[in-house]
Amino acid sequence: MNPAFWPAHTTACAHENYFCAMHIIFHCMKHITCTILIITLSTWASNCEFTLARLKYGGGGDWYANSSSLPNLIKTIQSATAISICDSVATVEIMDERLFQYPFLYATGHGNIKFTHKERLRLRKYLIAGGFWWVDDNYGMDESFRREMKALFPENPLTPLPADHPIYRSRYALQGLPKIHEHDGEPAQGLGIFFNNRLVVFYSFSSDIGDGMEDVHVHNDGEPVHRLALQMGTNIVMWFFEQ
Repeated sequence: MNPAFWPAHTTACAHENYFCAMHIIFHCMKHITCTILIITLSTWASNCEFTLARLKYGGGGDWYANSSSLPNLIKTIQSATAISICDSVATVEIMDERLFQYPFLYATGHGNIKFTHKERLRLRKYLIAGGFWWVDDNYGMDESFRREMKALFPENPLTPLPADHPIYRSRYALQGLPKIHEHDGEPAQGLGIFFNNRLVVFYSFSSDIGDGMEDVHVHNDGEPVHRLALQMGTNIVMWFFEQ
């Protein structure tokens, strides 16, 4: 983790949330110089160590879509990995003082996504400092999302990830991004934005992983598709913790 991320992260931790401290610990364990920091932050122990955060964004899009998807993903992570993930899902806005408590952000929706200038600056700072953002196109947000990414990282365009990228096989060996819903008939694409060779944004396009992770009866996708979507979601979270 970039040391520049620590001050904002630890300041936010001081307010209420232990998870951010544990995220520092996971990344610090590789460095002897972090020993004192680890010992200090470890005193904030709680029953879980990681909270998924859903990003509430402006522009009119349904940021709240697929209400059962993240709870189902959490259950899968709890049963299939050793990650101590919390049962609850946080909702956070970019300008929220709690943003740096949640190094892993998730966003989805069907409609427009739009950031203010101040939001772009803060989100860029968050991502450069060590944060990670998974964006899942729920069919309809692609145009506005790509527009925002060009404004956010004009020097680092969205880049297709190869099918053998570790994000597809950190827990389950998948052959690239699964195709969950038909949409316009285009193949599923996993794209990313890199900063200093680190993947800071993962964009699942023309797939709809969030729909697939919802309760099976919501979209009637069937158990195999539901399981495949949850495996992909688990892979993304597992990959994040392996960095």
